[in-house]
Amino acid sequence: MAEQLRNPRGTRDYYGKEQQLRQYIRQTLEKVFAEYVFEEAETPVLNYYETLAQKYAGGAEILKEVYRLSDQGGRQLALRYDLTVPFARLVGTNPQLSSFYRRYEIGKVFRDGPVKTGRLREFNQCDVDMVGVKSILAEAELMAMAVDIFQRLDLDVVISYNHRQLLENILKGAGIRADRYSEVILSLDKLDKAGQTAVAKELNQKGFAYPLIENIFARLNQVVLDSKEEIVGSEELQELQNYLKALGIKEKTQFNPGLARGLDIYTGTVFEVFLENSSITSSIASGGRYDRIIGNFLGDGAEYPALGMSFGLDVIFQALQEQQGRPI
Repeated sequence: MAEQLRNPRGTRDYYGKEQQLRQYIRQTLEKVFAEYVFEEAETPVLNYYETLAQKYAGGAEILKEVYRLSDQGGRQLALRYDLTVPFARLVGTNPQLSSFYRRYEIGKVFRDGPVKTGRLREFNQCDVDMVGVKSILAEAELMAMAVDIFQRLDLDVVISYNHRQLLENILKGAGIRADRYSEVILSLDKLDKAGQTAVAKELNQKGFAYPLIENIFARLNQVVLDSKEEIVGSEELQELQNYLKALGIKEKTQFNPGLARGLDIYTGTVFEVFLENSSITSSIASGGRYDRIIGNFLGDGAEYPALGMSFGLDVIFQALQEQQGRPI
């Protein structure tokens, strides 16, 4: 009987004070989302597998973690692994939204991946996304909103950011073929967690020679701020930094040329939010620009400027528990 009553690995129950804390987090997020003029939407947990597996969705790496199933009619279905692809599908199937739309959604997503502190297999994401805004001021707005949220939750954070085009230019300069960018970026995304030696070994196992790998790392290390603290090699990132200064949040951000964000969807700025002085090393929020997904749903080949940010309710919950001296 005890075996039958156990929760599947990577899932858990919440009740009492724990659930009250989770509701406080959710209500704080919803309040800020509304203040920044995002409207609420809701999309299905259940999706056609081909929707989640299409080009410009999550990519091959994330598909390894997708929970797949079929209905009685033999249709191939899957549980959503994030809220970004469902948002793109929503806009793609309602083209009137593509010119300008801002929405937030809070809901469960599922990934059959490793279980660790801050990462379960069933977890809640709290997303804000916007479409129809090409200006990089939109990225600055989302980063400012994140600073606002975590100040209200009394959590000290730093936002790390980069640009996928800058990263791809580095790979091009190092001699990497365009059709292999995704492979390299997936490995580079592990730099902060695994370290350069482990990433170099992984890239070598993918067939890249060590001299080529060393060239990639050397070029990454050459992307530095000049004497005026300006980012060399990216006008968009420099513009973003100017906005961050004007908004008074530059000290809460950090340019990281190695930040990759492994999903294939991203086409521009990417960012991740990390706790300072915490045992939780995974990001507690992340996002970026993805201008190609909606055009793919519409089938017109056009780019629709879009970007979003996702806040992990469960990892924020664990961070607040840690702050209160409770076991996580």
